[in-house]
Amino acid sequence: MNKNILYIGIAALIGLLGGWLIFDGNSTEKDETDITETHDHSDESADQMWTCSMHPQIMQPEPGDCPICGMDLIPAESSADGLAMNEIKMTKNAMALANVQTTIAGNTSADNENVISLSGKIKMNEEENAIQASYFDGRIERLNINFEGQEVRKGQLLATIYAPNLVAAQQELITAASLKASQPELYKAVRNKLKLWKLSESQINSIEESGKVRENFPIYATVSGTVSEKMASEGDYVKQGQPIVKVSNLNSVWAEFDAYENQISEFKKGQKIKVTTNAYQNEVFDATVSFIDPVLNTQTRTVTVRANLKNNKGIFKPGMFVTGRIKGKSNSPEAQLRIPASAVLWTGERSLVYIKTNPNEPIFEMQEVTLGNRVGDIFMVVSGLQEGDEIVTNGTFTVDAAAQLQGKKSMMNKSGGKTMTGHEGHLGTQNTGSETNGSSTMKMKLPETSQIAFKSVLKPYLKMKDAFVASDTQKVLTFSKAALEELKSVSDSGLGKMEQAHISKIKKMLLSIAESDDLENQRSDFVVLNQNFVPIMKIIEDLEIQVYIQKCPMADNNRGAFWISENKEISNPYYGEQMLTCGSVIDSVQ
Repeated sequence: MNKNILYIGIAALIGLLGGWLIFDGNSTEKDETDITETHDHSDESADQMWTCSMHPQIMQPEPGDCPICGMDLIPAESSADGLAMNEIKMTKNAMALANVQTTIAGNTSADNENVISLSGKIKMNEEENAIQASYFDGRIERLNINFEGQEVRKGQLLATIYAPNLVAAQQELITAASLKASQPELYKAVRNKLKLWKLSESQINSIEESGKVRENFPIYATVSGTVSEKMASEGDYVKQGQPIVKVSNLNSVWAEFDAYENQISEFKKGQKIKVTTNAYQNEVFDATVSFIDPVLNTQTRTVTVRANLKNNKGIFKPGMFVTGRIKGKSNSPEAQLRIPASAVLWTGERSLVYIKTNPNEPIFEMQEVTLGNRVGDIFMVVSGLQEGDEIVTNGTFTVDAAAQLQGKKSMMNKSGGKTMTGHEGHLGTQNTGSETNGSSTMKMKLPETSQIAFKSVLKPYLKMKDAFVASDTQKVLTFSKAALEELKSVSDSGLGKMEQAHISKIKKMLLSIAESDDLENQRSDFVVLNQNFVPIMKIIEDLEIQVYIQKCPMADNNRGAFWISENKEISNPYYGEQMLTCGSVIDSVQ
């Protein structure tokens, strides 16, 4: 019996050992599998980064709000499978928010498409202006013109004037009338004297027949039009010939455009020009070039091209911005590859575009190009692109920021490498607005005298930037004039075409800011000013202070805009108190 019990015990132990080997082994394998799966999932979650569509330099390991603009963060691309070394892929959401647009680069005939685009303003036709003056000394007893812009008709009573000299002349007429039979020459001379004071025959006859002296005399309008300037008020004493009002006939106006120095040869009198305005975007108006200023504006390096416009319906208002398109002379009968100027990023050394490499996916790659002449908003491409290439024409900065974020080739990174986080980044310039010849090997240099001048310009510039932050139009105007005054010492001698183009545009924008009392117009000019001023400041040596180059990606209709500040903290000059802290530091100058 003892042996049986022993055998049963041994069998039980063998059974338990076999069961443990079978079931516990599977459990261990399952646990290992679970651990592996859990580990893989954890790694995947840890690799997921979150970014802001408007500020792609922001990278965080978890969702939340953008620390710059407060927008919800979106998942960043975590994989670049199937992409070439320097290709980048953007999310559709980021594409939509940044309004990234593309176009096909194609060869077009220079004969058919050589159109120059000009910016200008509507001005009064000075040939149609008339000054209504006083014809005698006196005091204005009544003025029937109440405000500028008032319509007047020829023959309308403008003012009534008390004229002591005219009172004496009337008495002479009454006396001479009684002696006209014996002294006809005296009588005739007195009447002519009154005619020189613009009294009509009927008025003179009325005085002679009544024998009464009038103290107050009327002044009538000699032309019809709109009062453009009120130059006297009731109770004022005026001299003979002194203006009372200025009347303009707005049935005809001038459209005056600024043409750059390298475009002068493209224009001649009698050329047809197509005029458009934001007020009537769907209408195109025909005009003819009537005047080309023979004197070059040395501050802006431009000449005025004027065209006469009929304005019988009162569509064009003086001061209104207009755009003119004129067919220039063809430089070459051969077809040339042409791209919009908005597609080009310019670093000061290289001209760059972004090509969409996959027609069905938002995949892009940076491409260096060599540019030829610029005609209006179009660049001629010498090399770097082929017909049919799809290039980014809007939102180029955003695409480049994504390239920098992913460590790919970009504006300031020729070979790819470091990935940006936080506030790191670099600055390039896009479409400076200056009419220059582009080149992939362009690099700016300034002589020492010009560098000293720009160091002086920096002080009023920084004060002007602070005035923009405070939305103080008058201080903006004051400091823009001060900056423009400092720039007068900058001479064109020793400067290349590229430097001249930048400095010319800076002067033009400062002048435009100084002549405007509209804050939004001043801010629009400030955008273009900085596109030219920031690249210049980046090459200035030995600045007295460290300054920071800052950027708001939402300014300029979400195209992004730069400015320079001596403070690292953001104070946005493009929105003021509305979005005071929107922006980031992207570079600095020691």
